[in-house]
Amino acid sequence: MRIRFHETGGPEVLRVEDDETTAPGPGEARMRQHAIGLNYIDVYHRSGLYPVPLPSGIGLEGAGVVEAVGADVRDIQPGDRVAYAGGPLGAYATVRNIPADRLVKLPDAVSFEQGAAMMLKGLTAQYLLRRTHRVRPGDVILIHAAAGGTGLIICQWAKALGATVIGTVGSEDKAALVKFHGCDHPILYRRENVVERVKAITGGEGVAVVYDSVGRDTFMDSLNCLKPMGMMVSFGNASGPVPPFETGLLAQKGSLFLTRPTLFTYAAKRADLLAMAAELFEVVQTGRVKIQIHQRYALKDAAQAHRDLESRRTTGSSLLLP
Repeated sequence: MRIRFHETGGPEVLRVEDDETTAPGPGEARMRQHAIGLNYIDVYHRSGLYPVPLPSGIGLEGAGVVEAVGADVRDIQPGDRVAYAGGPLGAYATVRNIPADRLVKLPDAVSFEQGAAMMLKGLTAQYLLRRTHRVRPGDVILIHAAAGGTGLIICQWAKALGATVIGTVGSEDKAALVKFHGCDHPILYRRENVVERVKAITGGEGVAVVYDSVGRDTFMDSLNCLKPMGMMVSFGNASGPVPPFETGLLAQKGSLFLTRPTLFTYAAKRADLLAMAAELFEVVQTGRVKIQIHQRYALKDAAQAHRDLESRRTTGSSLLLP
């Protein structure tokens, strides 16, 4: 079974189809998936915000067992427990072929569900915290959507690095959740002024970095939360794309830095992918970061999973199970 879409639109465009997996080609591995990650980027592909050729598979994250490999595959073998984040679309499937150089071997202590729940979100957290802006002890950071899958990982990891963590959430329950996972100062954005609260928390100084996956609705507030020469990291568009603006605004607000990074750039080289995954596995296995799986859906119910994700009814990570 696999999920595909033949036109862009709402969750209803997702179709359940028969599997058509063939033998793996050169450089590919065929894997039987045990768990599949649900991510907001899947919504962008389905809706057309990030255009892809149609018809198309969907999904960028999964974990399972390698069944066969094609020619020229050296470091992945049948029987290996593996996970991935990225590569060609098509994770929403029971069996799939994927470029073998995108696969990472799972440590024995990491389950398939953990692997599928943390690869894309965890590797995103890794490059955001360790490379885009290298968080250091004493940094004050702001993370939007702190109760989401990536947000909860960032809260825990940044706290372990010695940062003070401010996070925006939409409800009291989510505020309690993020506080339990290392967020020092949850902000209820529906009832509090985010900029005023950040300024109060930081004594008027602002934060060193904002990690913003929301996009249009939060962009200007995020800039206003930064201290001079702070970094605005825009890594998602959950509320829609950021409108055009005059770059002189960055100068007016304190010589700010702005970046729009992607995991696929940071992990394009296999050596970088393996190093990033090793650091992620290390913080998970030592318990500094716990992977929270709060929703599980049958693969055939992918459309409902998308509805829940878009309506912000989910927290932590969500999985599709073949």
